[in-house]
Amino acid sequence: MKFRLVVFLVSVFYWGSVNAQQQVKVKVFNQYEAPVDEFSVNGKEYEAGKDGFASIEFPGTDSVSFTAVDYKETKVAVSDLTEGVTVSMNKNFTWKDLLTPMFYIKYGGLWLLLFIVFAETGLLFGFFFPGDSLLFVAGIYSGNLAHEFLKLIGLGGVQNEWFDLLILCALISGAGILGNLAGYWTGKKVGHAMYSWKDNFIFKQRYLHEAHDFYEKHGGGAIVFARFLPFIRTFAPIIAGIVEMDRKKFMFYNIVGCVAWVITMIFAGHFLQIWVKNQFGIELKDKLELIVIIIIAVTTAPVIWQFFFGKKAKKPKSKSEL
Repeated sequence: MKFRLVVFLVSVFYWGSVNAQQQVKVKVFNQYEAPVDEFSVNGKEYEAGKDGFASIEFPGTDSVSFTAVDYKETKVAVSDLTEGVTVSMNKNFTWKDLLTPMFYIKYGGLWLLLFIVFAETGLLFGFFFPGDSLLFVAGIYSGNLAHEFLKLIGLGGVQNEWFDLLILCALISGAGILGNLAGYWTGKKVGHAMYSWKDNFIFKQRYLHEAHDFYEKHGGGAIVFARFLPFIRTFAPIIAGIVEMDRKKFMFYNIVGCVAWVITMIFAGHFLQIWVKNQFGIELKDKLELIVIIIIAVTTAPVIWQFFFGKKAKKPKSKSEL
């Protein structure tokens, strides 16, 4: 009788230990370092709290499965699920990802960043790239991006915040200056013919007219101001080429505008991240989606206002006085 009782108690203890629910607090992020607020673990749904954490429960198995809508299944060993751990999930690609700055930093790093800054003014299709928000986010990751170049020239061991910022700003400014030059050349060679082009996915007549109106209002200074305005900055150097702006004057405004834009955005991202973390204990890296929305709203507001409430654009003359 006693033997049966012992066997029964041992069986109950073993069954209870195997099926006991363990509980830990975890954060779940995707490859763009954006939080995944709603997900499932072994089929049970969870939602992250305001602090970004979710308390999950799982049986004493070897591994658990994380799933979410539009995400690939991620299996994690139970031994890795310690208190406060961060779980990374891979989001399936959608075309909306092209508007996410972290998409370019994640998959292209510094070199894709430089190409985008060049293409935004050097190539007609560059107007849809997230220029302002991309530079802001690049400021947050300035150390990582700068060291991609420093390692290439044998200075990967240099660890200095200001040196990293200087290198990154110099490289991006150079890409922007070259992009504007390409746009200026395009305007000088084929700019007049563009006014007879039909609208398509890449090219919109209204952007060209808005840039022309902006140029007529501000003169050479438009090259500087346009750097801070999406869409306008793509076509401003083209307009300068069409009206045959003096090349030396264009280069002056080009350099001033590019350097001012790059320093403003890079420094804002870098130092705002540090200040917010020190003052409030909040990582801006965890709020990138919200930050990008705010930046896009602020920078596109003048363009949207001009589109709906501004005067109708007129086609330019072949030349105009600066």
